[in-house]
Amino acid sequence: MRPGVALLLLSLCVSRTPGLKSRILPGRRGAGGVAAGGRTSSYRTFYFQQQIDHFGFFKNGTFKQRYLVADQHWHKSGGPILFYTGNEGDITWFCNNTGFMWDVAEQLGAMLVFAEHRYYGESLPFGAESFRDAERLNFLSSEQALADYAALVGALKKSRAGAEGSPVIAVGGSYGGMLAAWFRMKYPHVVVGALAASAPIWQFPGMVPCGVFYQIVTEVFSKGGAHCSANVRRSWIAVDRLASTDEGLRWLAAEFGLCSPLSRGDGLKSWLQETWGNLAMVNYPYGADFLQPLPAWPVQVRPLPSLLHPLLSGVAKAAKLYYNYTGQAECLDISQTATGQLGTRGWFYQACTEMVMPMCTDGVQDMFEPEEWDFQAFSDECFHEFGVRPRPDWAETAYGGRDIKSHSNIVFSNGGMDPWTGGGVTSSLSDSLVAIVIPEGAHHLDLRYNSEYDPQNVLIARAREVKYFRKWIEEARAEGREGRG
Repeated sequence: MRPGVALLLLSLCVSRTPGLKSRILPGRRGAGGVAAGGRTSSYRTFYFQQQIDHFGFFKNGTFKQRYLVADQHWHKSGGPILFYTGNEGDITWFCNNTGFMWDVAEQLGAMLVFAEHRYYGESLPFGAESFRDAERLNFLSSEQALADYAALVGALKKSRAGAEGSPVIAVGGSYGGMLAAWFRMKYPHVVVGALAASAPIWQFPGMVPCGVFYQIVTEVFSKGGAHCSANVRRSWIAVDRLASTDEGLRWLAAEFGLCSPLSRGDGLKSWLQETWGNLAMVNYPYGADFLQPLPAWPVQVRPLPSLLHPLLSGVAKAAKLYYNYTGQAECLDISQTATGQLGTRGWFYQACTEMVMPMCTDGVQDMFEPEEWDFQAFSDECFHEFGVRPRPDWAETAYGGRDIKSHSNIVFSNGGMDPWTGGGVTSSLSDSLVAIVIPEGAHHLDLRYNSEYDPQNVLIARAREVKYFRKWIEEARAEGREGRG
């Protein structure tokens, strides 16, 4: 079973040129797009001349890393910087879907910086050739990305008047949340604290059971409506029966509105399984378009019916709800499960190297067909695709695995309805390694804009997060005053 591409995970810096100002290249592009609730996020786009390899000295190539800045509320004399650690996709998409930072910028007097992850969006180290072969992809890793962020923060502090003493707080969700936590762990002199939302930093071999993700998906569907998870469980046999004949394959392709005819082994069931996982992730209390345009509480919208063909008709309607709620798609493509804003090939490479996240199902504790985690088969697929083999223990070696008690100033927030919560930190480890659980929260709901439809527990979570922000900022300023005294 391939790790979920939609981990946002799912789910996304030095130069040869002397002088810091010459390394921050203005690339003004105008304002950002419309975010949740019709609100607009206004930012400027810049590019930073980044080192391709931070950990070797033989080659000195650079590339342009894109980052977005909103400083209209920034107190220019030491005001804080909220630094978004970009995920596996276009940074403008994450910028427009991280309303929490925009909501708190004015009250904190903060500058907002959204940094794009290398190999995603426009930040391509080798341009159009970046994904050509393993030699070029070799510089795609979380370690390189974190070094990018550290170098970018250093350059910003030196180049922007008033920013030198600004405390920096890392913020991220999903894979970006993992990066935010690791940024604080690896570079505590650069960031004074981190908010790691829906960050499955323990979703690695030997840290949590491989079945936990799909068990939570099943729990979400069980709560979504009468017989919902039971009917999904029954649908797999129904698909097999129809897919055993040419007539049945034609019926399935027509009923699901697929772009291409189906043949045996085309992966319809795998596509549905990932769809249900994604649908659980974005089960928000209001209409949103994070992965796909969806209504409020989408898991609850259409309970699945019961008999054979009506059952699969219901499954098809649920899939169309996820992929075509607006009615604008002419057909559905089973090779796509998330959104075009995500860099699926880049993430697959990362999963094939250091981001090894085992997933399995047993058909008992979850609503899916039994499938064991087969590391060797996954490794062979990676070698066939990229010529590389995954290192299953590397995340533990690089970031400490479950032994992170020596670190400080990290808030881990997780939603009770988010499948990735199973790999997250859900119990506080110390006074400064704090876990916040949001019972009615889906995937990093707390990072979205405040809404009149938000459950009370997410509003309380955001207030707690801002309280920690203020604490870290004040502590950093006090240390600064002591240092100067």
